[in-house]
Amino acid sequence: MPRAADKQLDVLDTPSRPNLQLVQAQPEPREKQFLFRGTAPYRRASIALFLSGFATFSLLYCVQPLMPIFAADFHISPAASSLSLSLSTGFLAFAIFCAAAVSESFGRRSLMFASLLGAALCTIACSLVPSWHALLVIRALEGLLLGGVPAVAMAYLSEEIDPRGLGASMGLYIAGNAFGGMAGRVVTGTLAEFFSWRVALGTLGLLGLAAAIGFFLLLPASRNFTPRRGFNARFHAIAWIGHLRNPALPFLFAIGFLAMGTFVTVYNYIGFRLVQPPYSLNQTELGLIFTVYLFGIAASWIAGTLGDRIGHFVVLPAGIAMAAAGVAATLSSSLPLIILGIVLLTSGFFVAHSVASALVGRLARGTKGHASSLYLLSYYVGSSVAGSAGGYFWSADGWSAVVLFTLALLAVGMIAALVAARLSRR
Repeated sequence: MPRAADKQLDVLDTPSRPNLQLVQAQPEPREKQFLFRGTAPYRRASIALFLSGFATFSLLYCVQPLMPIFAADFHISPAASSLSLSLSTGFLAFAIFCAAAVSESFGRRSLMFASLLGAALCTIACSLVPSWHALLVIRALEGLLLGGVPAVAMAYLSEEIDPRGLGASMGLYIAGNAFGGMAGRVVTGTLAEFFSWRVALGTLGLLGLAAAIGFFLLLPASRNFTPRRGFNARFHAIAWIGHLRNPALPFLFAIGFLAMGTFVTVYNYIGFRLVQPPYSLNQTELGLIFTVYLFGIAASWIAGTLGDRIGHFVVLPAGIAMAAAGVAATLSSSLPLIILGIVLLTSGFFVAHSVASALVGRLARGTKGHASSLYLLSYYVGSSVAGSAGGYFWSADGWSAVVLFTLALLAVGMIAALVAARLSRR
């Protein structure tokens, strides 16, 4: 039976009256045709969105285990090598903002497919460029292209999936993200060890092409979404402002920033620590550590299901606390304990992200793509800003400084989760 706190989600304050009237001006279908678990269209949509998550995160994060190699090959600092990821996530954050508006006019599936296809081609191009600056330019372009996937995918789920199972379906989509993040890191790390980083990136690009084609062939067309004619800048601006006026949503956006900032910072710089003595891990061994993403896959699905059953605001702070325990455990000098800490961080992060994503979909009143874009804007800005800032902490005082920095981020995230829960009870 749903908890009282969850029931009250349905009566949260909506945007101000002018915003609500504008949102309602866009007609909704008289009777929505949802995708229900157990049906063939639901299974096709699940597989397609899993592929989109796989492609997005494998292409985005495939450079992460290669950062020590970039630093050595191009004679740059650790913080500079992190730009290969931070530029992508920064431009992706900007593109998500635009993608939500564009998808309102051009549809969900076509925009996501074009984004995945272009990003895969960019990754192949990165394997061929001769200079560091050229690689950064292409990675920035790739981030812009990938912006057409995450916010639109979240909006598609919120519109097309039966609301009673939205948490589980969102968890499954994020599990695809987790699998892609793991595969991208493990495949590139292993191939870079036996061949070169260029072969690694080329292979990931080809896998991304295959995933994009599979996505396009499998995803059912939207049934509860009606494209808007033309581009109305005022409509989009008021829709975004309306979501920011929702009492709880801004705190969920903050959690996306803080949790993702923590996660990417640890993953960016743990490699620099572990390739040094006394660990001296090679690229294959370093890449295999990222198989802990498997725990994130399971955690995403479990968190979504538990959120539907016992309350999302119960599961959310638990995920943040788990992530904090994992970060603290990496202070140990024991390699097994460091790996355990990465497991806890990964699981806790995906619990928090999965639940926060589902809450954004539930709390948003109309224009769900705009709400998703605000969440993911915060999410990827956190990745870009904190991911690069962590390099200065690493250079200043080593791993202990990185841990203090990320624990401070999670402490603020816990406060945001508690405040959002309190607002929901009002």
